[in-house]
Amino acid sequence: MNKKKTSLMVAAMLAVSAITFSGCSAGTAADNSASVSESAQGSQKANADVKLSDARNTPAVRAAKMVGPAVVGITNKAVVRDWFNNPVETQGVGSGVIFREDGYIVTNNHVVSGAKEIIVSLSDGRSLKGKLIGADELTDLAVVKVDGKDLPTAKFGDSDQIVVGEPAIAIGNPMGLEFRGSVTSGVVSAVNRTLDISDKLVKLIQTDAAINPGNSGGALVNADGEVIGINSAKLAASGVEGMGFAIPTNTVQNIIDEIMNKGYVARPYLGVSVFDPQTAGRYGYQLNIDKGVYIFQLTLNGPCGKAGLQRGDIILKVNDEEVNSVSDLRAKVAAHKVGDTVKVTFDRNGASRNVDVVLEEMPQDNR
Repeated sequence: MNKKKTSLMVAAMLAVSAITFSGCSAGTAADNSASVSESAQGSQKANADVKLSDARNTPAVRAAKMVGPAVVGITNKAVVRDWFNNPVETQGVGSGVIFREDGYIVTNNHVVSGAKEIIVSLSDGRSLKGKLIGADELTDLAVVKVDGKDLPTAKFGDSDQIVVGEPAIAIGNPMGLEFRGSVTSGVVSAVNRTLDISDKLVKLIQTDAAINPGNSGGALVNADGEVIGINSAKLAASGVEGMGFAIPTNTVQNIIDEIMNKGYVARPYLGVSVFDPQTAGRYGYQLNIDKGVYIFQLTLNGPCGKAGLQRGDIILKVNDEEVNSVSDLRAKVAAHKVGDTVKVTFDRNGASRNVDVVLEEMPQDNR
């Protein structure tokens, strides 16, 4: 084999090895552990029956017993392109939580995004094909269904009642199915932690319980054995440790209900595209306004168009609350429901005006 052919083969191998899924572990871990040995499973069941003293029966132990059986592994099999634009089948592994005994599972959107095939690995060792019911990119949540009955389920707690400093236990499959059902513990580091992701404000629970690739979609559990969040992301930066994030269960339940009823999440919208000085700068524009957000595009038959707003208007307030960034406007609108009426204060040619706008459902092609 000549050197040129050898180099091409090495490059192709590197291309394939570089393919991974964001937030889930790469395919090799799943291949090495697609099935856990019967002896290992038997050992785990035997250990679960051990009688513990009060000192040993910690919140983490109780959480593992109560929620662990409802945490599953999710293998996403997809086709991607290598450096030479050739199709390559690859897979990543994440986690999920069974919330209905007839096989409905909540996980992260990014765990199942682009999946050609979904395989769900149950805690009892069975592997079942999963079907995507629906997903929501904004909150990074998705619902998957498997054919089953009498499956173990997790109980969701009230995430609005959690407090900083209370125990937090993460259960999932870090680095793939070889480490399925791993339990890590810490505390709730912060609540209502707001992350600005692509100009979209998302409120999350922050925890120092170790959350690694493959944990995505798994459970964050309190000391009562209730799921308080779905693990979603880990702040990955040089020198940063102990900063994991989970989607609060109250948010999760609302999204699940929408997905189960419609297959998607219905959100209100104004029918405008806006710039603030910072976002305008990203696109090479200079926007000289001291406050508000500038309407650079408007759907004529959308909510704002129907209410009489025009391109070039500057939205100053929504329901008398100031709006000075794209994120501000998104948050104000997201706090309402489809059909709600909001008062929009805007500037046109130096004159301030008020108008009532009826929020409509965001079209699917705008999502």
